[in-house]
Amino acid sequence: MAKRLRISSSLPVDVSAEDRMVQASPRKVNLVAKLIRGMPVAKALDALKFCKKAVARNVSKTLQSAISNAENNHGLDVDLLVVKEAYVGKAITLRRFMARAKGSGSPILKRFSRLTVVLCETEG
Repeated sequence: MAKRLRISSSLPVDVSAEDRMVQASPRKVNLVAKLIRGMPVAKALDALKFCKKAVARNVSKTLQSAISNAENNHGLDVDLLVVKEAYVGKAITLRRFMARAKGSGSPILKRFSRLTVVLCETEG
């Protein structure tokens, strides 16, 4: 019989949430994700609340989801959580076209992003 591994509670736990279909280009989403990296969760939510970018709402929802995951699934204290990572990747691109003169068309690219927010608990 193999020994069972014991997981000690002193190991740091990283909690994440992912939004796979944010309807904005990765470049625009990364501007907002860069804003919250390394911040405590309460400050990050405040910063997103007053951010003028439209994508801030999607980032805020993903951050709220990560906070809920930390609280419900791992039993972490919300006041000690910090945004460890917030990174953005490419998702699909919808290709459309706009009719132009003389029967031609020009492409319209509707880009989607994939957003991941990772939280960790600090000592407090």
